[in-house]
Amino acid sequence: MNDAPGSNARAGLSSEEARARLGRYGPNSMPEERSPLWRRALAKFSAPVPWMLEAAILLELALGERIEAAVIAVLLCFNAALGLLQEGRAKATLEALKARLALQVSVRRDGAWQTLSAETLVPGDLVKLDLGGVVPADVELLEGSVLLDQSMLTGESLPVEAGPGAKTFAGALVRRGAAFAEVGATGTRTRFGRTAELVRVAHGRSSQQEAVLRVVRNLGFFSAAMVLVQLVYATATHVEAHALVPLVLTAILAAIPVALPATFTLAAALGAAALAREGALATRLSAIDEAANMDVLCSDKTGTLTQNRLEVADCRAAQGYDGDSVLRLAALASAESGFDPVDGAIRAAAAAKPAAASPLRLVHFEPFDPARRTAEARAIDLQGRGWRIVKGAFATLDALVPAAAELRAAAQAMERDGRRVLGVVAGPDATLSWVGLIGLSDPPRDDAAQMIAELGSLGVRTVMITGDSPATAAAVAARVGLTGPVRPPGALPERVQPGEYAVFAGVFPEDKFHLVRAFQSGGHTVGMCGDGANDAPALRQAQIGIAVSTATDIAKSAAGIVLTQPGLGGILATVRCGRITYQRILTYTLRSVTAKIHQMLFLTVGLLVTGRAVLTPMLMVLLMVSGDFLAMSATTDRVQPSPRPAVWSIGRVTAAAALLGSCNLGFCIAVLLFGRDRLGMTAHAGLRTLAAVTLVCVTQASFYVVRERRRWWASRPSAWVLASTALDLGLITLLASRGILVHRLPIWLIGAVAAGAFAFMCALDLVKGAVFRALAID
Repeated sequence: MNDAPGSNARAGLSSEEARARLGRYGPNSMPEERSPLWRRALAKFSAPVPWMLEAAILLELALGERIEAAVIAVLLCFNAALGLLQEGRAKATLEALKARLALQVSVRRDGAWQTLSAETLVPGDLVKLDLGGVVPADVELLEGSVLLDQSMLTGESLPVEAGPGAKTFAGALVRRGAAFAEVGATGTRTRFGRTAELVRVAHGRSSQQEAVLRVVRNLGFFSAAMVLVQLVYATATHVEAHALVPLVLTAILAAIPVALPATFTLAAALGAAALAREGALATRLSAIDEAANMDVLCSDKTGTLTQNRLEVADCRAAQGYDGDSVLRLAALASAESGFDPVDGAIRAAAAAKPAAASPLRLVHFEPFDPARRTAEARAIDLQGRGWRIVKGAFATLDALVPAAAELRAAAQAMERDGRRVLGVVAGPDATLSWVGLIGLSDPPRDDAAQMIAELGSLGVRTVMITGDSPATAAAVAARVGLTGPVRPPGALPERVQPGEYAVFAGVFPEDKFHLVRAFQSGGHTVGMCGDGANDAPALRQAQIGIAVSTATDIAKSAAGIVLTQPGLGGILATVRCGRITYQRILTYTLRSVTAKIHQMLFLTVGLLVTGRAVLTPMLMVLLMVSGDFLAMSATTDRVQPSPRPAVWSIGRVTAAAALLGSCNLGFCIAVLLFGRDRLGMTAHAGLRTLAAVTLVCVTQASFYVVRERRRWWASRPSAWVLASTALDLGLITLLASRGILVHRLPIWLIGAVAAGAFAFMCALDLVKGAVFRALAID
């Protein structure tokens, strides 16, 4: 123990010295970064789509069009409010899962033992570790001995014995014994704290954010090109300057995918709600989107693929004994309390054997002694003779009573299979002989092999990453169906791919974190499944972190998905839910980009054909409200999950939308020319209303075409999709037939345009099939 001023082995620290050190080292807790509500709200107005809407508002105000500016402002605020609401719900869930250090600890201050908050611990404090307690900081043991469960920190499934001079870490669980220890590190300086710091700085990239940015970028470039064509034409034909601003404003409004971010958020929120019903809680909505893209799942072993519970996996009897006798004698040399997992596993296995009258009566039990590495029992047989039963590590007992060659071979075979091997010797005091061997293992979860097989059929490769030994890891991998090389402990290469190894053994928390980043840098969308504090940095770095139901709080707070039910079925549900969500968002994105492209083309070609703008900014705002937001019903549509990991290819989506939008343009121009040349509609107001009705009808037609990757009639749309279509068509019919806000059109003409759009939809569906096959959109 340190002889620092104010500290000694008997008194511990003085209160004055403890306060001084608390000021120097800080509290024994994890720092939390909190962004104020106003800052998070302001961030919702600082992104490409909000910027375009804000520019449109300024242009409307410059023109004196206050109503149009107000409508666009409402759209802007709706987007921001929806995103903030869903983010707030996710943060509330995350707060409930925050990691916490041990709340109370027995510490010696001013020569007396006191119960204080763990946050007040400082280096040099003398603390007491008791059975069932949690180690509150990184400490060095001074007196006593304890059995420590560090599986949540190191990944080692077996508890370790610790005595004077041993060091252990914050978060370890005391399974047996008691000890006094001196605090060496607190807060972020602990191993637990360094893990939490890695969690704080780890960030995975969001494919959703990248997809939205690429859509806005592509539409922005296309809009700029169309505006340039319009301006060249307007200049060449001497269009008056005051008419150019509405022309440009209409083109800008046509390019804004106003509801795209809100649709991504809504689709993910609906997916999260559906997933919660299947036993998985999304703490970050982006995890729903990333689940669709995941092509590699990195999984911890202990407590994730396995049950983190020891059981007797093998039993070999020596000559003169059978397996039941080995277990019964070993149970006599095992503690009855359930805190020692080794003793508990042996007693459970013995109890499961057929009941038989024991020839021995226990008279004395000596618990496991770390110095001798054995536990011992004294018993009396039916003749009154004294028996001694010793249980311990094979190597220890082999030195006490040399084992036969076949027992040594059996012990080596068990070790190769990843078992922890214990020996049992017994007999009258002077004549101990071998009874047999017991092999302990942490059994795989019942559904682990099935999950790995089903993920493989969905195109997701599973890789085991564990702190356990290569032999143990390889044995578990074989039992859960993971085939491939095992990477032994050691420095990891800078570049590594998931297909090179099926198992990475002997890794530290930092290694898991760096492996996830290495896989990501290779172009993979990585999921990480774990349960311990040692998994938390990798859980946070992965695009989709999954914490099992028995995970520690820090693992749950780092994960994007928390399983709320036992088993691993929630992982498969998450992948399927993510792929369904992806298909819904893809439908909306195809519909939105197709609509934006054909609207911008129509504005440009319509200007060239008629010599005037075919739409006003007010009409474009109406189309945005009735079209873009009602089409959010696609987030409820019936879809088939993607057969393989989804990859956002906005280039292919834009190409498909451009081809389909060009077809839509042909229909719109045909209707416009029909109205001008055959119906004699010379008034620009009438042509603009006809243009608006045509755009609504053809956009609905293309929506039904792109919602199905097969024929448009292959599946029935959801009730919300049908309702949104009826509302969209009903609204434009009401406005146009009654002359509300627009020039009045005869009802027969509106019906004729709708019928023509239906016929066009059937033809467009044939084009879509060829386009989707050529661009591999499924």
